[in-house]
Amino acid sequence: MEIRLLRPDDAEIYKEIRLEGLKKNPEAFGSSYEEEAGRPPEVYGERFKGDNSFHFGAFENGKLIGVVSLVRETGLKVNHRSNIYAMYVTESWRQNGVGKCLVGKAVEKARSWDGVEQIHLAVMSENIPAKKLYASFGFEVYGKERHALKIDGKYYDEDLMALFLS
Repeated sequence: MEIRLLRPDDAEIYKEIRLEGLKKNPEAFGSSYEEEAGRPPEVYGERFKGDNSFHFGAFENGKLIGVVSLVRETGLKVNHRSNIYAMYVTESWRQNGVGKCLVGKAVEKARSWDGVEQIHLAVMSENIPAKKLYASFGFEVYGKERHALKIDGKYYDEDLMALFLS
């Protein structure tokens, strides 16, 4: 397995895995399949060029099997923080260490940023495997957002987690 930064020419395959995640696990993302299905792949390619965001992909035999995004806050009062978003591993590759490698790369990158002291993320409260993964890196739950998402009339809570790097 290879973990590397995604490049603009990965936009098509990123969109495919993103839509798969949104369709199979809609409760895990703030965005929806309907919102992103019509979005051109170039939108993702532009994101991959950002100075304050890094998007990692896990590849097996050239196939994209997992992704995670790390975004640094840019505001003067919050630039000591970064956020993990859009974490997804395809079903057939879960529980094979792919997620651990991806989160490891994101944490490593955050540690390399001068002045970044914290990494934040939100995870569906009922997603025990993901919460265990994040806890293995030292992330701790500091709050819960009740009814964070509403899908087809059903509410989903999210646990807010943070890792303090200092």
